Amino acid sequence: MHEKAPILKATKRERLGSRYAARSRAAGKLPGVIYGHGQAPVAVDFEGKDTVDHIEKGEKVFRLEMGGETAGQVMLLKEVQFDYLGDTIVHADFARVDLNERVKTKVHVELRGEAIGLKIAGAILMHPTNEIEIECRVADLPDVITLDISGLELNQSITADKVALPMKDMKLLTDPHSIIAQIVEAKEEVVAEAAAVGAEATAPEVIGEKERLEKAAAEGKAPAGGAKPAAGAAAAKPAAKK
Repeated sequence: MHEKAPILKATKRERLGSRYAARSRAAGKLPGVIYGHGQAPVAVDFEGKDTVDHIEKGEKVFRLEMGGETAGQVMLLKEVQFDYLGDTIVHADFARVDLNERVKTKVHVELRGEAIGLKIAGAILMHPTNEIEIECRVADLPDVITLDISGLELNQSITADKVALPMKDMKLLTDPHSIIAQIVEAKEEVVAEAAAVGAEATAPEVIGEKERLEKAAAEGKAPAGGAKPAAGAAAAKPAAKK
């Protein structure tokens, strides 16, 4: 399946640090790291526009071209980092993988069809879970999973366990009861939203919470911002080999 995976061209980056990464981005490159399979991590510069275009399309598996040194190497997108506005990719991490290796990853669920329940006045379609986590071989990893909602009626829902996976040996890891799509009446949503706002307005202040958070931040316990899982598919972890 992935013999035709996109090829990402990269060059090894000798100098590390935010200053040199900024220079790479200014030159149209995308800084990144390649690691895994018992080899030392390598800092690289990818061709910026081409790499970002593939990531934004939701692609996860790539072949690496880097001066012949690692030609033919297959990589799995693990994580992307965005700028402070959250809309521009500034860094990407990739893991070396084998096509027969089983991995855990998230895949975007795309809704298809016109739901019959939407023909009723006041009905709206909810899509609370837009991706599911699965386990499968790298070679079988889908870019997207489609879900036909044409038969979905008012006050009905489709849960994760009802989503047909492309291959039999794929395993669903997401909670099977997670709602992927449902049709509800708009007035119910308005009432629920108003109730939530009212509850928030009357919620008591937690004494000492501000001080606790400030102390955690001062001790370096607060999580760093800017990093997000891979598009359509957040972070993928190698599955335990059986």
